[in-house]
This record gives sequence, structure tokens and C-alpha cells, in this order.
Amino acid sequence: MNLLVNNAWLVPFFPLLGALIAAAFGRELREKAHLPVVAGIFLAFFVSLGLLFSAGPDKVITVYRWLEFSNLNVPIEFRVDGLTTMMLSMVTFVSTLVAVYASGYMAGDPGYPRFFACVGLFVFSMTGLVLSNNYVLTYVFWEGVGTCSYLLVGFWYAKPEAAAAAKKAFLVNRVGDFGFAIALFWLWTVVPNHDLSYGNVLSASTLAGLPQGTIEGIALLLFWAATAKSAQVPLYVWLPDAMEGPTPVSALIHAATMVTAGVYLIARSTPLIALAPNVQLLICSIGCLTALLSASIAVTQTDLKRVMAYSTVSQLGYMFMGLGAGVGTVAELAVFAAMFHLFTHAFFKALLFLASGSVMHSMGGVIDMRRFRGLRHRMPITCWTFAIGGLALSGIPPFAGFFSKDEILAALKEASHVGHGGSANIYGLIYWMAVFTAMMTAFYTGRAFFMTFFGPEKLPSPDDPEAEVADAAHGSGLDAHGHDAGHGHGHGDGHDSHFGHESPPVMTYPLIGLAGCALVVGLLFGPTGLFEHHIMRTFAFESLGHPEHPHKFDVSTPLVGTLVGIIGLVVSYLLYAKPSPYPARIAQSLKPLYKASCNKFYVDELYDMLFIRPLRMIASISAFLDEWFLHGALVRGTAWMPRLLGREVLAPLQNGLIQYYAAVTALGVAGLLWVLLLLK
Repeated sequence: MNLLVNNAWLVPFFPLLGALIAAAFGRELREKAHLPVVAGIFLAFFVSLGLLFSAGPDKVITVYRWLEFSNLNVPIEFRVDGLTTMMLSMVTFVSTLVAVYASGYMAGDPGYPRFFACVGLFVFSMTGLVLSNNYVLTYVFWEGVGTCSYLLVGFWYAKPEAAAAAKKAFLVNRVGDFGFAIALFWLWTVVPNHDLSYGNVLSASTLAGLPQGTIEGIALLLFWAATAKSAQVPLYVWLPDAMEGPTPVSALIHAATMVTAGVYLIARSTPLIALAPNVQLLICSIGCLTALLSASIAVTQTDLKRVMAYSTVSQLGYMFMGLGAGVGTVAELAVFAAMFHLFTHAFFKALLFLASGSVMHSMGGVIDMRRFRGLRHRMPITCWTFAIGGLALSGIPPFAGFFSKDEILAALKEASHVGHGGSANIYGLIYWMAVFTAMMTAFYTGRAFFMTFFGPEKLPSPDDPEAEVADAAHGSGLDAHGHDAGHGHGHGDGHDSHFGHESPPVMTYPLIGLAGCALVVGLLFGPTGLFEHHIMRTFAFESLGHPEHPHKFDVSTPLVGTLVGIIGLVVSYLLYAKPSPYPARIAQSLKPLYKASCNKFYVDELYDMLFIRPLRMIASISAFLDEWFLHGALVRGTAWMPRLLGREVLAPLQNGLIQYYAAVTALGVAGLLWVLLLLK
């Protein structure tokens, strides 16, 4: 086992190697360009699985001496502990299934090798981030994950919406990364020996020597970074637009990579953040606001993938509610609950996104739920795997989401009991808001399922404006209007044999595998205590507060969570399982609220008014000053003056006439003599 731990660097190495092979030999491999990447990610999963079952305490391995200066020493070191091995296993397993699915979904796309090269780099960056033992190295891989998301969200760069979404994701994340950078500079100035390794920063002796203001400031900056990467209010706006990328990219970003990085950073830094209760309360409050706002938007969306996108934002809010509830003796329960939900969410959310992509693939690129329904007979595998993922997301036992969601609710409830003063009341309010959000989650999940798979069968028309046109879109991965067409099979001309049929096995097998995980991982790791025992083998987690009654079981929390989930599903069934006039009537009676939800509460418009337009105005003024003042007056003017002096003043004197030169010389001598006479 020690040999395996010492070679933990193989986990990021294999996906990187696969990406380099796909990039270098993509033209030769063509439709087989996915093979080195799929093999690399699978080998990474194989090594991660070995690390997961390796026994012993956490261990740090040094791979390479990277940065060595007088006051800065950043080796490439990897830490293998409970949190790392859990994250590695989840990331590589889900990524393997997504990559296999993508080999069918992206078949025929002219950018096929480029796509898989980016996927390999994405997994490399995420596994490197999880393994790193130094905040600086974490920041490097943090930026790598952001760059890969930019490349994949904007994979179809000829499509204006995809290019805009990629730029939006990149720029919004730069705002969060700025906070991370400031936190690094601050840490460097206050920790002993300027050593930014986790072992030094999170040690009890270092934390004991830091002033309370410093701890709270650094904790706040780290959360600032996490709000962008993990899409929390106010920096969540990039994630729903990331749907413009291919569906496998959405599954990667929303389930295994990218958005989990912020949650991981806060969880890894829990020993520091636990010493800042005010910041924890802020984290919990922002998570609650994010979960509620996103769920309120999801209930009215008609784009199936966009419903799943806002669902991801909402569930990330749950994870931050869990992390923020870790006050006093609840710290251990809170970090366990948040990471367990991250773990289970990866399986059922990847399943839901890939199932949505399967629907899109079958419908020839149409993803608007109003344009199809009753697909359960045509797409039985997609239908019932989607149902399993939906039940897990809704928190219905015995599916995975039930166990992890209720752990977060339990942590919030416990925090309301152990908190002091007003914080206890706030945690109590957040608990009930989380319960209400759970009911909304079940409702919009059931709504998406019943609108898609139940009721009288309806398929998109060949003339549907979003349907893929074979001649215009074949081989491009886009429909005639530049939308993600679920490329590979199925065109909207109504003559393709795959249109409206189940997806091929290369796409349905990953759905089945993820459905099995969504069904069993909660039972396997929740009640047994295996996940909690493993996650607590993380460096510095032994210092976290332990519950006074660790074995006390409060039956009311899972009962309430299950009840609201069932209520949400039942209401969605009554309204959407069959065509009904009631949804339209309810929407009409609540028209202002319904319209606001449909328009995402005008958050994008608010951002446009407060930030984008003023910044564009400043950019225009800066461009004008740069072009006409700096570049025009100063740069060009400075270059123009010697030319004017030489060409207009001195050049006419060089006319080649000797008589002229003699006369000028004589005048010059006379002038000098006159000056000399004046000086006397």
C-alpha cells in the first residue's frame, strides 16, 4: 500500500497523458481519439480506488521541487488522506462514465480529438487540485480547472451563445480568483516560515498564533473564491449559461469537477474557518439564499438542461449550508454532511444531465420540454434512470440524496441548538428554509420528469425551429441555429431511424451505472458510517468539535425531509403527469411572481445595468484615450516630431547645390563672428 501511496502522482498523470496523446495524434486517431483519454481516466480511477482502500494515516509525498526562493518554497507535494481519496475516487469514476458517454454523444464532430484532449486536461487539473498539499499549488490547478471549463463551455466557439457563455464563466471566476490570490498573499505574511502547505497553515500551533481578525479575514477571502467556483450568490450567474457547451461538459462541470472545487477548498480549510463563527454564519446564509433563489427559478424553466443547471446551483447551496453549520460541537457533523452530499450529488446529478442529453440526442437537438412528452415508451432506459436520479435528488429513501440531504438538515438543526444568541435563531430559520427548498426541489424535479416522459406522446416537428437539420448541421454538433444538437444520431427531418428512439448502448450503459450508484451509495456509506469514518481521516479534522451525543438519532429530521419530498412529487404528478389547465391558471394567478421566475428574477439584467454597461463605458473611454491621447498624441506625436524636424526643416537644406552650401557656410561663419563680437 505504501508503494501505491508513493505513486499517487499517477492519478493526474494518466489523464494528462491521454490528453497529450489525443492532442498530438488526433488526426491519426480520428474517431478513436477518445480511447487514450478514456483509458487514462479509467487508470486514474483504478489507482484512486487503491488509494481509497489504503490503510494508515495521511501521508505527504514530494514529486518535484518546483519554486525555491529565499522566502518562498513551493514543492509539488501531494497529500493522501481521507478527503483526498474520497474526492479522487468520485471524480475519476464519474469522469470515466461521462467520457464513455461522450464518445457516443460527440461522434462525428469535427472537433472530436480537441474535445477529448480538453476533457483529459480537465480531469488532470481537478485531480491535481484535490491532491495538492499547498495553497499555491491548489491555486495553480484551480486556474487550470477554470481554463479547461472555458475551453469546453466554448467548445463550439463559432456559436455566439457558446462563446459568450465561455467568456462569462471565465470572467466571473476571475472575480473569485482575485479573492483567493489576496488570501494567499495574506497567508504568506502571517504563517511561520512563509510555508503555505496545509500541514503548516492548518496546524494547531499556527492557528493558535493568528489573531482573530486575521483568521476571519482569510476565511472570508477563501469563501469569496468559493462563491465563484461553486456558483453561490452573487457569482452564480455563469453556471446556468454553461449549458451552451456539449452535454457531457455540463455533466463534468456540474457533477465531478469545477463546481465541487469551491466546496472542497472550504472543507479542506475547515480547521481555519471553524475558528471564525461569523464567517460560518455568512457561509450558511449565502448557501441558503442560493439554494432558495435557484430552486425558485428552476420551477418555471422549460429547458430541461437549464432546470438541471439551477438544480446544481441549489444543491451547492445545500453543501455550503452544511459547511456553514459547523459551529462548536457541530463542526465534525457539518463537514461530514456537506462532503457526503457532494459525494452523492456527483452520481445522481451526472445521471440527470446525461439523461437530459440522451433526450436531447433523441429529439434531434430540441430540449424545450413543451415540444415533446410521453417519451417513456420510446426511451425506457433513459426514462427510468432519470427517475432514479430524480428520486435521489428529491431526497426520497432509500436513494442516495435522502441520506446526505438529511445529514445537512440535521447539522442545521443541531447548530440552532448550540449557537449563541441571534445566530441560533438564524440557524433555526435557515433549517426551515432548507426544508421548504427541499419541497421545491422535489416539485421541479417531478415536473421535469412528468413533462418529459408522461402524458400523451408528442415529438418535435421536423419544422421545429430548434430541430437539427441534417444538411446544415451534420458533422458539426450544432443544429441549424447553432444549438447543441446532441450530435451523433437523430435529425429533425423525421426520416432518421434514431429520431425519437432510445440512445445507443455507449450512452445508456453509463446511465445504468450511475443509476446503480444513485441507488446504493447512500445505503452503503451512510447508515454504515463508512463515509464518516473515512472522511475524518483527514489532516487536522481531529481538531474539529465533536457532538456531545454522537449516537443520538433524531427521527423527526428524516421524516420531515421525506414528507416534503413526497409532497413536492405528488403535486408535480397531479399538475404535469397529464395535460392539465391548472398550471396555466396558477401561473396566471401568480403572474408577476411567475414572470419574474421565468426571467430568472432579472439578475442578469441587474448585472448588465450595474456592472456590464458601466464597465463597457469605462472601456470605451479608455479605448478612446488610448487611441487618441496615449497612442495618438504621445506615441505618434513623439514619433512625428523628429520626422517633422528632419523632413520639413532640415531636409530642404540638403539640396545638393555647392553654391548654396558655400553661401550657408559663409552666413554661418559671419554669424559666429557676430556673436563673438557681441560677447566682447
